[in-house]
Amino acid sequence: MLAAHLVTDAQQQQDLLETFDSLARLEKVCVIMGNEIEILELEATIRSRVRSQVDRTQKEFYLREQLRAIQEELGMETSTEVDELRTKFQQKELPAEVAARVRKEIDRLERTPPQSAEIAVLRSYIDWVLALPWNERSEEHFDFENTWRILDADHYGLEGIKERIIEFLAVRQLRQQLASRDGRSPSESQGQILCFIGPPGVGKTSLGHSIANALGRKFARISLGGVHDEAEIRGHRRTYVGALPGRIIQSMKTVGVRNPVFLLDEIDKLSAEYRGDPASALLEVLDPEQNATFTDHYLEIPYDLSEVFFICTGNVKYQIPRALADRMDIIDLPGYMFDEKVNIGLRHLLPKVLREHGLTPDQMKIPQSVMQRIVSDYTREAGVRSLERQLAMICRKAARRIIEKPQTHLRLTTHTLEQYLGTPRYVATPVNQKTQVGVTMGLAVTENGGILLPVEVATMVGKGDLLVTGQLGDVMRESAIAALSYIRSRANALDIDPNFQDSTDLHIHLPENAIPKDGPSAGITIATALISAITRRPVQENLAMTGEITLRGRVLGIGGLKEKVLAAHQANIYHLLIPGENKKDVAEIPAKIQRRMHFTFVDTMDQVIEAALLPTPLPEEEGEQQEQSDQPLTESRLLHMDERVAGTPDAHTRRSNVPTNDQPSEHDTNEQEPSSMIIPPSEHINHDAYPHVRAQNDDSQNI
Repeated sequence: MLAAHLVTDAQQQQDLLETFDSLARLEKVCVIMGNEIEILELEATIRSRVRSQVDRTQKEFYLREQLRAIQEELGMETSTEVDELRTKFQQKELPAEVAARVRKEIDRLERTPPQSAEIAVLRSYIDWVLALPWNERSEEHFDFENTWRILDADHYGLEGIKERIIEFLAVRQLRQQLASRDGRSPSESQGQILCFIGPPGVGKTSLGHSIANALGRKFARISLGGVHDEAEIRGHRRTYVGALPGRIIQSMKTVGVRNPVFLLDEIDKLSAEYRGDPASALLEVLDPEQNATFTDHYLEIPYDLSEVFFICTGNVKYQIPRALADRMDIIDLPGYMFDEKVNIGLRHLLPKVLREHGLTPDQMKIPQSVMQRIVSDYTREAGVRSLERQLAMICRKAARRIIEKPQTHLRLTTHTLEQYLGTPRYVATPVNQKTQVGVTMGLAVTENGGILLPVEVATMVGKGDLLVTGQLGDVMRESAIAALSYIRSRANALDIDPNFQDSTDLHIHLPENAIPKDGPSAGITIATALISAITRRPVQENLAMTGEITLRGRVLGIGGLKEKVLAAHQANIYHLLIPGENKKDVAEIPAKIQRRMHFTFVDTMDQVIEAALLPTPLPEEEGEQQEQSDQPLTESRLLHMDERVAGTPDAHTRRSNVPTNDQPSEHDTNEQEPSSMIIPPSEHINHDAYPHVRAQNDDSQNI
């Protein structure tokens, strides 16, 4: 009877009927009843939970309706979140495609339950789209005189750079006017992207600020140094947790207009990995043919970047991807001369540093003569960041003294300068190369500007081995091998034994072993040092050279001539051998420097040998030179940075190498020759300037 009423499953009923033992049949009935009881309890629990959830939802709805009724009685705002978004949407002028997408997302948000996790994603997306500037613009104005006045007020010197900027802006303005008359889109009137390349601290970023001020546009800066993920440019897709748009869209939301000035800083320091190549993503941003429909992965709708004025900056143009460089108008900022640094320090840096430290010009005064000493004895760079740090150190010490004695008014002098900055870091000892065998002076360019690159060659009895030291990169090692092959092929013409290498070992060394060196401009320097060491012909004193050599003895052109000439001038070397192909680049060198320098243009290695090497000395003359070399050297020897002793600059000694007709007058108070410069210590040169060596070091570390 019990089984007939409680057991409803046919299979279970058949099983009970086939069981004849009463005890076994009761046990099966107990098991079936226990299962049924558990199922009923579970259903009751679920029913109770659903009922409580429905009750809570109904309660919230009831309370929300009560709250709305109370707000209506009190005359308070009763709009919901969706109503607020619809109001913003109606007030925003959006393109048709974007408006349809936003309307669809708002309707979807309205239908989504409040407890859904997707509601936050929808609300964030709608907020981003409505916050972007789709039609808001700054009123642009370009006035030639006003732009020139702003550039002059913000930057001292850089006359050639300012002219290039004015020309670029003028052409861009005419293109925009022509496009508007012809009814074309703004994307067809942008032209190339402006790119400033130069050492740190030469004013690349501040030039971008000045251009934005001159055009009356808002300014935004994006640092690309170390960016290695494509999503930094194009954003993340909304399927990811915490997804956001890329830096371009974020900056557009920040400035609030669609025609700002965008500064893409450190574009030469982009990197790539398995997550994508950001340099390739930037092609869509910077290409005028594509950026009118830039699509961010987060927005998934095209955004017009054609009216954005993009400006890029970097330190080394050879590290910029070729595809990006082809879309840019590159302007080189090589660095400042001595008098330019002094004027920048007095006109711009000193007032800025005084304001930052809470000082007034009356409380702290630095005369021009003291600023010249600061530049020459405490800084050694192409830019002015180190000069700003030295001025900040002076202001900190001055602030302490003024706090101790509030009525104090300080005036810095050359005698009290060391009390604020300590012992001079760089000594004004002139290079004063003496006539030597196997030693030549080359020139190189790094991220920090031009430097001197001495090359030493020693010959030893041996089996013809070639030893190259000084952390030379692959390019420079190949230059050394090419120079040696040229010498062996021209042995008879150079009065050298054709079999000299059978019994002679050659050692090529570039001092400052801790600094990696590489570049395609040391060929003639190494070849001249090798020929001098093998033939025992001394090299002309106070002579520097730069250029690459071929196996046929042809001298190839080089880059960075202006930086190299400034480095030689700063080291009191006034005679330079440069390739004939670079004769056109001399016009870029300031006229004041050109008047002091003597350039010898060479097209073949024979011309280099004729200009650089002296005749072989007679035995008695060689003995006298050997006796002189055995005597202690004073200031005629090339001093290493660590060997130099601080001293007071001697103006007469420093001008000893200047041509007679170019001697500066005693009344020229605005000019002072900078101190000499050998290759700076490793902390003053960024190792990234030598990518080949850096790649080798990375490979060795990975191994």
